Amino acid sequence: MSDLENTLIMETTAGTVTITLRPDLAPNHVERIKELSREGFYDGVVFHRVIDGFMAQGGDPTGTGMGGSDKPDLRAEFTTEKHVRGTCSMARSQNPNSANSQFFICFGNAGFLDGQYTVWGEVSDGMDNVDKIKRGEPVQDPDKIISAKVAADA
Repeated sequence: MSDLENTLIMETTAGTVTITLRPDLAPNHVERIKELSREGFYDGVVFHRVIDGFMAQGGDPTGTGMGGSDKPDLRAEFTTEKHVRGTCSMARSQNPNSANSQFFICFGNAGFLDGQYTVWGEVSDGMDNVDKIKRGEPVQDPDKIISAKVAADA
């Protein structure tokens, strides 16, 4: 954890997950994740859509997959970065410029997402805890984010 300003510590009901933020790939998305984390926006938010072998999605305060923050949607910051195990990427609707607060963490390779979703980070520790997140679509009795903090503030 050498760059505390670009490290996110997410305490979840499944355990601690440390994410290395990638402002070199997606400066605006990283800024949004840090802004929302510092506001406590993600605290108590569930992982509402969790598909075995694919990804765990959270970041919707309604827990339905239809919600977001009151901040404007973000313009896409697509790169050639691969969606592999531990990749953190932003969820969106069919509109490429509709990412807001929802995100997902990949359980495995998801190359079909490459270049179509904004990669903003990678799990650097606690992937075993990500693997423990309850599956479902929607998830019954879902795991949740207890707190998400920028390491520089912790």
